[in-house]
Amino acid sequence: MKKHIITIAGDLASGKSRITDLLQKSLQYEIYRNGEYVRKLAKDMNMDITSFNEYLNDHPEIDQNIEKSAAIYAKEHDFLIVDARLGWYAIPDSFKVYLRVDIDVAAKRAFYDEDRKETEKFETIEEQKQDMIKRYNSENERFFKLYGVHKEDMSNYDLVIDTTNNSIEENARIIEETYKKWLEE
Repeated sequence: MKKHIITIAGDLASGKSRITDLLQKSLQYEIYRNGEYVRKLAKDMNMDITSFNEYLNDHPEIDQNIEKSAAIYAKEHDFLIVDARLGWYAIPDSFKVYLRVDIDVAAKRAFYDEDRKETEKFETIEEQKQDMIKRYNSENERFFKLYGVHKEDMSNYDLVIDTTNNSIEENARIIEETYKKWLEE
């Protein structure tokens, strides 16, 4: 039996948080966000997000606790949207979504996102872009080393959307429609 859980993973600055917010309003589901927890840990340790990601390479127990937290929460809850890079892996019976975005568009989105300023401080969009590439590669290496998975393998997901040119509303609508069909299968 399928649980009413949507896991949303994706490229950096692909719109995960904003799309998750729209889905929450439409579906009236609870949201669980791993990213907020990770950013809080980075801030508490006076680290930028990239340095914290590198720190996780040497402290796999922290990464494993972060990923386990989503799985544990999902076991006890239904009607849930999980915003987590490895949500699809931690909760395999969820409806698994991956959001893609062009790196130049992503860098611009991230650079102008005020919510990121405490843990991402860059002078130019190009610096933001290079940091995002570094983080993406570091995460991929860590996830493969710790879990033996490739988050960038699109066969892991039930739905893949390129958010580069779509509005947030359009992406949320596509996810909701496809999710409802998935529940009926």
